[in-house]
Amino acid sequence: MTGNRRITSFLLSILLCNVVSRATEYVVPAGDDVSAFFAKLPKDATYVSFSAAAEYHAKGDIILPRQQYLVIDGKGCRLSLGAGSNGFTTPITDQKMAAQRTGDRYTIRDFAMITGGRKAIDLQATLNSTVINCRLTGQTEAAVDLRFCLMARLENVLVTNPVERGFVVRCGDWPGANTSNSQSNHTVLSQCRVYCSKTTTEAFTVLNSGGVRMTDCISEGSPADYDLFLSARTDGNEAAAANNPVVKAFTLSNFHVEHRLRKASIHVNMPPKSTVNIDNVYWNSPIGAPVIHYVGGQLNVSNIGWWNPDFRITTSTPVPHINFDACHKALVIPDKPDDTGKRCGALQLVGDHVPGRKLDPTYVRITRRAM
Repeated sequence: MTGNRRITSFLLSILLCNVVSRATEYVVPAGDDVSAFFAKLPKDATYVSFSAAAEYHAKGDIILPRQQYLVIDGKGCRLSLGAGSNGFTTPITDQKMAAQRTGDRYTIRDFAMITGGRKAIDLQATLNSTVINCRLTGQTEAAVDLRFCLMARLENVLVTNPVERGFVVRCGDWPGANTSNSQSNHTVLSQCRVYCSKTTTEAFTVLNSGGVRMTDCISEGSPADYDLFLSARTDGNEAAAANNPVVKAFTLSNFHVEHRLRKASIHVNMPPKSTVNIDNVYWNSPIGAPVIHYVGGQLNVSNIGWWNPDFRITTSTPVPHINFDACHKALVIPDKPDDTGKRCGALQLVGDHVPGRKLDPTYVRITRRAM
C-alpha cells in the first residue's frame, strides 16, 4: 500500500505541474466593459483574445496584470475608449515598483482600430514589450506613451489625428524615477506613421533615452510643430544644451515627411558626446520651417537625395558639430559665414547671443558631395 500511495502521489504531482505550467487563453466576451474584464483577469492568463465580437468598448484604463509574458490579440477588432482612458496601461507608483515590473512583458497586436481616450497604449516599466499591427486614432494626449520601456518594439503602428502627440519614448516620471535610472533605452520604431491633426505638437518624441532607433517611418497630414523632437535635456529647458550624461546615441533612417511644420521638422538637443545619425530623410516640399533645428550633439546627416534651395538648418549653437555625407550638391555649407555672420549657405545661426558673435563652421564638414 505504501508503494501504491507513492506512485499515486508522484502521478498527481506530475498532473498538477502540467496544470500549473499550462498556457491559458481567455476570450473577452462580447458586450463586456474591457476595463472591467481585465480587472478580473485570472492570474494564469497568458493569452487574451478579442475574438467574440467585431467591436469592443473600455470605459476606463485597461490595466495589464503582472505577467512574465502576456499576449493581447485584437483579432482585427475595433476598440473604443472612454474619454479619460489611458488604454492598455501598467500604472507605476514609485521606482521600487518599476524595478519589480521590468520583468513583465506584453505583446499588443492586430487591432483594426483603437479610437478615443487620452492614450491608446501607456506602457510603463517593461522589458522587450511589443506593439504590432495597430491603428490608433484620435487620442487626446498621446497615441503611444512609453516610460521606462527597455528594448520595446513598435512595428506597423499607424497613428491618425492625435490631438497632441503621436509616439512618445521617455523616462519614468513617478517618485524615485529620474532621467538616468528609468530610460526607454534601445527602443525601436519600425514602419510607424503619424497622420497629424491641425493641433498635433510632435509626431514622434524621444526624451532622455539612448540607443533609440526609428526606421522607415512617416510623418504627414496637417501642419504640426515637429516631426521628431529629440532631446536629452533633464529639466525640459530646451533653450539650454542637453545635459544628460548617459544618453549616447540615436538613429533615424529612411524617414518621409509630407506636410508643413510650424517650428521645425527635426529638433536635435543631445549631449556633446552623443552620436545622432540621420540618414535618407525625404522632405516632400518646402515645409515652412527649418528641416533641422540643432542645439547640440554630434550630428551626422547622410544620403539626403533631395534638397530644395529654400531648406535651411538652424542652430542655436554658434559652433555646431555636424557632418554631411553623400548629400545632394545643393546642400552647400561654405567655409565662412556671410557678412551678417549668421548664415553659411543652408546653415543659419538663430537665438540670442553676445553682440558680434558669428557662426563658426569649423566643425561642419561635407564629404562625398554628389556632383
